[in-house]
Amino acid sequence: MNEIIAFAFLAFTSFFTLINPIGTMPIFMTMTSNLDDKHRAKTAKKATIAAFFTIVLFAFSGQLLFKFFGISVNSFRVVGGVIFFLMGMDMLQARLATIKVKEDQVKSYVNDISITPLAIPMISGPGALTNAIVMMEDATSVTHKIVLISAIFIVLLLTFIILWSSSKILKLMGETGQNVLMRLMGLIVMVIAVEFFFSGLKPILIDIFGKMN
Repeated sequence: MNEIIAFAFLAFTSFFTLINPIGTMPIFMTMTSNLDDKHRAKTAKKATIAAFFTIVLFAFSGQLLFKFFGISVNSFRVVGGVIFFLMGMDMLQARLATIKVKEDQVKSYVNDISITPLAIPMISGPGALTNAIVMMEDATSVTHKIVLISAIFIVLLLTFIILWSSSKILKLMGETGQNVLMRLMGLIVMVIAVEFFFSGLKPILIDIFGKMN
């Protein structure tokens, strides 16, 4: 039971920090600034649903991709660790990864921004997809898999709620509050990155030195 709880906690915290709904809020508000509350909520709902299915699809199909391209999970852990670390560095310095859209092109995005770029790659970005694939590999039982999918669902439900109420939250937090929270999340992501990197590097090195002997 303790193992399941620990796995659930890791899944929730890692996905929440990597999806980073707090950091997505300012971008979401900018891209939906010309929409009323009803259409803004609809956009947030469509984006989070699309992101959920994208992440779950990658979680279950990741191993097939590995076998097809001859990639090992440990190699993916190392690369994922590097990706997470770079993301954490940006977050620690309170820099938001934004999708560059020119002002004269924003209106043309309105009808489809919920899928691109909101759902992909802002919510279900490289970090979240990498995390889904690696954690599904670590989910050794059906219970672990259910816990993982549940954690993804809860995080994206919270993401929807945060985006839906983003205008109110941003006013309450202020610019300083956003920067502080972003830095705290960045620190957590960097810790996860180190764990991922060395958990993948260790077996690779053991295998290399084992063959040398």
